[in-house]
Amino acid sequence: MAESSSKQDYFVGVDLGGTKILAGIFDNSLKNLATAKLSTKSQRGVEAVIERVARCVQDAVDEADLSLKQIVGVGIGAPGSVDFDSGTVIFAPNLEGWKDVPLKKHLEKLLGVPVFVENDCNIAALGVYAAELKSKPRHMVGIFVGTGIGGGIVIDGHLYSGFGHTAGEIGHMVLEVNGPKCGCGNKGCFEALASRTAIFQRIKAGVKDGQKTLLTDMLGDDLDDLRSGDLRKAIRRGDKFVDKVIEEAAEYIGIATANLINILNPEVVVLGGGVMEALQDEMMSVIIETAKDYAMAGAMKGVEIVASKLGDDAGITGGAVLARREAKKA
Repeated sequence: MAESSSKQDYFVGVDLGGTKILAGIFDNSLKNLATAKLSTKSQRGVEAVIERVARCVQDAVDEADLSLKQIVGVGIGAPGSVDFDSGTVIFAPNLEGWKDVPLKKHLEKLLGVPVFVENDCNIAALGVYAAELKSKPRHMVGIFVGTGIGGGIVIDGHLYSGFGHTAGEIGHMVLEVNGPKCGCGNKGCFEALASRTAIFQRIKAGVKDGQKTLLTDMLGDDLDDLRSGDLRKAIRRGDKFVDKVIEEAAEYIGIATANLINILNPEVVVLGGGVMEALQDEMMSVIIETAKDYAMAGAMKGVEIVASKLGDDAGITGGAVLARREAKKA
């Protein structure tokens, strides 16, 4: 059995995504003691998803041999606009029907534990900043490339959320005015050019147009079960088409990185998310070279561009960091 709460505080971090819910139990030193995972099933409706979040938290608590009474706080990252003060998800485009959802209130009722809600990429940035960078840099930008693309900005050691709590939506920087349509309604957003969704769409369109790729041998012509790891396998087996698509995506990530360096001049730019985790070796050198090409003279001086080692755990780690920070204030 784990130690009692009198000796140790425990925090839960939750990453609520469009396809999965991940929960992790952490101690004071941000050591991950246990995790649990559930599919989101957002088509079942808002209440069902919130119940699944509560179940995932309970599963992680059980996995760590703890009880909810020993949990000091739960920090949760939601994919969309969040009002931190009220714990309301204002809008989550990847979750069906999520508009003005009082997530904090509902989860506190189900769990009986204080809950803190923040944007998922802000929380991932917080996790990387506190756990990986040990809160050392004054200024950091996190870019998270997954199903979509999100970001988190740390200025003077604090998460920057902006006037209306929507700062950090770097996936919706427009990089190609007449580019492909984005889920947000605009054309040519960073997310529409370099996210996993965009990469998969480009590969599927190429296959329809007769492009030859090892992926069809591996997965069949419809590519329905395509995963980021399959792209890495194909590239390593010499797939020129996949290699070209990934190189183009990496160039867009490099351009976006240069824009952020020009505007914010952070000490560190951290790249994370599932795409980066799977394709770091294939993408990082292209990203860094492209960023150097597009950054203003002098703007890159001393700036580090690094890949996060936390991978999928950045969100749950950041959730625990948030819960720990807020519990101290209470």
